[in-house]
Amino acid sequence: MHSLEKLIESRQAQVGIVGLGYVGLPLAVEFAGAGLRVIGFDMQPAKVDSVNSGVSYIGDVPDERLVPLTKSGRLRATNNLSDLGQCDAICICVPTPLDKNKTPDISYVAGTADTIAQNLRDGQLIVLESTTYPGTTEEIILPRLTATGRTVGKDFYLAFSPERIDPGRKDFTTANTPKVVGGVTPQCTELAAALYSTFNPRVHRVSSPRVAEMEKLLENIFRLVNVSMINEMALLADRLGVDIWEVIEAASTKPYGFMPFYPGPGLGGHCIPIDPFYLSWKAKEVNFSPRFIELAGEINDMMPHYVTTKVIVALNRQKKCVNGSKILVLGVSYKKDVEDVREAPAVHIIKELWRKFALVTYCDPHVRSLSIGGRSVERVEFTDEALREADCVLILTDHTAFDFDRVAEKSRLIVDTRNAITRRDLSHVYHL
Repeated sequence: MHSLEKLIESRQAQVGIVGLGYVGLPLAVEFAGAGLRVIGFDMQPAKVDSVNSGVSYIGDVPDERLVPLTKSGRLRATNNLSDLGQCDAICICVPTPLDKNKTPDISYVAGTADTIAQNLRDGQLIVLESTTYPGTTEEIILPRLTATGRTVGKDFYLAFSPERIDPGRKDFTTANTPKVVGGVTPQCTELAAALYSTFNPRVHRVSSPRVAEMEKLLENIFRLVNVSMINEMALLADRLGVDIWEVIEAASTKPYGFMPFYPGPGLGGHCIPIDPFYLSWKAKEVNFSPRFIELAGEINDMMPHYVTTKVIVALNRQKKCVNGSKILVLGVSYKKDVEDVREAPAVHIIKELWRKFALVTYCDPHVRSLSIGGRSVERVEFTDEALREADCVLILTDHTAFDFDRVAEKSRLIVDTRNAITRRDLSHVYHL
């Protein structure tokens, strides 16, 4: 048995997690909970202090899960990157954003690889989890590590294992969602599989990092294309005077050949609006035009504008102008019952309403403050008075905490983008 594999199986290995965000912190907690020693690295002092104090800033990691791990010394956080040299295995969980032209920004991955190279020692396993285009592990990270004079598969080990995080989900978490791993060499794959097997028994091995990298993109492209398709159907149904929600309900009675997707104000979060365009960008290197991805992106990008137009039309029917109207937004996170506002449609919709001089407030039990472009959005509590005072209540996120029967009863005008109000006999409710 390989010496690193022995360390992992005996729970003597020390694991480093670079990036303590929505991916990194849950991963760190799972490794520490499995008995491994974990060092979390993050350059934001507030996150480091919070983890070391046992206070979680991620909804999927409750304080009661974090506290015993930090108190026992199984998990600690630091911004001292030289401690990477103490780790037997290192997981990279840093951001991979797009710029305004939808070009991948892999500077965080490259910078982390440079830092690991400076602290690399023989026998270490490096695993990239950040979503990226096929080839990143071998084209960006591998050359930086081999530049130290070491050989992959002999002196160090390198693999890719895509994160599979769905914030707020209780049935499938980091602990029980199958892990895909693909190493640069077979030994790299086996060591990465051994590492993740410490907390997750379902590990699927693939032949290379490129396969694992593309597999993650396929997951997200599948959802992007299907949600954008149903959004386009919703736009068409609206023009035809057909209720798209009733259409979906009817189609869902078919026991085969159909999977329901639902329209909404746009896609948000850290994956679906961003990750597919990594593959779109990479495809152009080989003179291939991924038309489904780009068309789906265009449809998704137009949904916030469509919702804003829906609000304007609804106000016009009440003989009101959007200029000066009080718009109460219910829910600003990108999905139900989470605090995550990354790429949330609400951000784009509020900006557009501001440009039309609407007076916007929001209510969200999970988001305590919201700033868009340096301008704060006023937060209000979910009260009858707030509902009555609004010229239009705009439902963007259907949080469980909202009583939508109460919303329907107390509000003068509602635009519902989530089918939260299922009644169709209410003349003051406009559905997407």
